[in-house]
Amino acid sequence: MADGSAGVLLDERRPETSTPPAPVIRFLRGAVLLGQCPVNPGETIVDHAEACGISLPTNCTSGTCGTCMVSLILGEVPLPEELPPGLDDFLVEEGARLGCIGRPRGDVDIDIRPPI
Repeated sequence: MADGSAGVLLDERRPETSTPPAPVIRFLRGAVLLGQCPVNPGETIVDHAEACGISLPTNCTSGTCGTCMVSLILGEVPLPEELPPGLDDFLVEEGARLGCIGRPRGDVDIDIRPPI
């Protein structure tokens, strides 16, 4: 090299961290972000919403009435093997999840409006 340096290339990448970033649940109303918080395993969508300062309507808290229905936009919220009375196959195909029984896994985006 013309400047007399030894030509050593430095690896400027940051070292990898041993722990990946915590998954996040985001609550939206359409395109508007209402809030987000870390996912706490075992907690429901309603629990996470409350942690973000968002009030989701609930009634039965058992998946029967569908009052807490939201739309899953991105991520995974597993369904029970047998759908509760508050859901049906059509709604599930449209992204419906029940906030009172749905437990997010990993990064999740939730539209608080129910599917249409």
